[in-house]
Amino acid sequence: MSDIGIKLIYWDRVLEAGFWILLTLFFYYLALRIQRALGGTPLANPVLLASAPIIALLVAADIWVGDYMGGGQALIWLLGPATVGLAVPLYRNFARVRSALVPMAVSLAVGSAVAVLSAVLIGDAMGASLETVRSLAPKSVTTPIAMGIAEEIGGYASLTAAFVIITGIIGAVFGSMFFNLCRIGDARARGFAMGIAAHGIGTARAFQEDEVSGTFSGVAMALNGIVTALVLPLLWLAFAG
Repeated sequence: MSDIGIKLIYWDRVLEAGFWILLTLFFYYLALRIQRALGGTPLANPVLLASAPIIALLVAADIWVGDYMGGGQALIWLLGPATVGLAVPLYRNFARVRSALVPMAVSLAVGSAVAVLSAVLIGDAMGASLETVRSLAPKSVTTPIAMGIAEEIGGYASLTAAFVIITGIIGAVFGSMFFNLCRIGDARARGFAMGIAAHGIGTARAFQEDEVSGTFSGVAMALNGIVTALVLPLLWLAFAG
């Protein structure tokens, strides 16, 4: 293939990726406007509202999801800087975080175990294949870490990514309602639980409620990712062969 042909293919892919990035940002902007117009209700979660038209477009136009991910990878890369940005509210609320280290440690151990065990047991009870159960196990961990864990224990990374997103959306939409139903008003407890169960999407929702809640959610998300990445593969190899 000539140099001109290679350059044309390269720029074609760049333009295609740029189109999907702009389209995603456009739908997300509309989703934010809709949520604000509805008074910030968690039922109008921006991730859910923005994902629906994109999925519908891909299905209707019979577009391979890999083509979309050409632009999606650029947005996924931004998860790194966004995660680092959580250090700012953590710095402002560090004294509160430090004063709650013991209950956080207990909550982390229990929450991480429940997140994995519930996913595995429910998947197995519903007759899911072993590969699907392995893909489901890290569903409460943020996407990049969860995909790596799934590959390590023999699951499908792409399937895990879908489970992670679904879990995050469910947590962000119904988490606050559940806390209110259980009369849990402490911002630290609400945020930490949201971070363990619903990772980044839940953390975004927690910041919409309160900076303290968002800070504890971010800490929980990070710690749960580390603990699950270190422990789950070892336990799976030890008990599942």
